[in-house]
Amino acid sequence: MKVALDPYMFRTTPLLELPALVGELGYDYIELSPREDFTPFFLHARAGDDTVKEFKKALDAAGVQIASHLPLYRWSGPDEEERQAAVRYWKRAIQLTVDLDCNIMNSEFNGRPEQPSRSEAMFWKSMEELLPVFEREGVHLRLEPHPDDFVEDGLVAVDMIRGINSPLISFLYCAPHTFHMGGNLVEIMKYAGPLLTHVHLADSFDHRASSGLRYIVNPPGSTARVHQHLDIGQGEVDWDLLFATLAELGFADREETVMTACVFAWEDRARDSATYMRETVDKYVAT
Repeated sequence: MKVALDPYMFRTTPLLELPALVGELGYDYIELSPREDFTPFFLHARAGDDTVKEFKKALDAAGVQIASHLPLYRWSGPDEEERQAAVRYWKRAIQLTVDLDCNIMNSEFNGRPEQPSRSEAMFWKSMEELLPVFEREGVHLRLEPHPDDFVEDGLVAVDMIRGINSPLISFLYCAPHTFHMGGNLVEIMKYAGPLLTHVHLADSFDHRASSGLRYIVNPPGSTARVHQHLDIGQGEVDWDLLFATLAELGFADREETVMTACVFAWEDRARDSATYMRETVDKYVAT
């Protein structure tokens, strides 16, 4: 198992300085999430071959590797023109991943929850175009249900991944989305079984608590999805249960698995948050 840092809170750090910073924070691996100078949210990659070469030199010098590359595109529509653009963006992102000597990518289902059938049709259309590219390049893809995507429920996401029917596609459990996935942490993880290859670590509060009145959003009936990405222990995810379930599934013993610290809430104390997360993960994995 690899323990990686999603360095989104350090996204203003120049790209070539990022590997050394991540190493200083105690991590050997980066989960490369969207950056304006590499693969921005919903847009074509900005990185060229020279950028990749220089970034690889910086990674080698710092003794840090890319565990996974996380792009985010509108590949499930529901707009067809945006979907076609997203497929083009995906193809370039896959090539960048290969050029970085990485064979793992992760992303979200995307699409729109109010148009689930159209979004699903778009997803399968994109997958038909992209799966041969993943297979040709030997790149693995881990997918997560996400609040405000057309797939939000954890069990539904696992079934979708089973439906893709490829050994290259597996399931990512994102702990801060626990309460949007259904709240049934153990059931989802065990249902995924060997398909569970990737875990995102951050805490969150249960938005459903107090009769659904923990967060009051105006106007009433708003479809806003509220969740946080806090340090472990700052929210209501049951971490003892999560790590016990991972241990029962032998997650840490598998070479292909990745566990990523992905706290976004504390840019004012990003270094302290990153080191705390690393130390806390080590304690849980050691027990």
